[in-house]
Amino acid sequence: MVTIRLSRGGSKNRPFYNIVVADSRNRRDGRFIERLGFYNPVASGSDEALRINQERLAYWQGVGAQVSETVTRLTRAVKPVAA
Repeated sequence: MVTIRLSRGGSKNRPFYNIVVADSRNRRDGRFIERLGFYNPVASGSDEALRINQERLAYWQGVGAQVSETVTRLTRAVKPVAA
């Protein structure tokens, strides 16, 4: 099954997460199919905390990819761009 989930990066005590499309059998930080955006929980000031490519997210959901609970929570915070 294909899932849309977070992949951790960054250094110790400074997490940074990529939002990726990956096969569910692969490791959390392992091989992925496509990177859809990022989430920076420790962003401060004018730093961007969250960016998601909504078009690609909709595409992957349309072809049956399952979205993790955390990514679902994060996508609710992002307002879709009007077409």
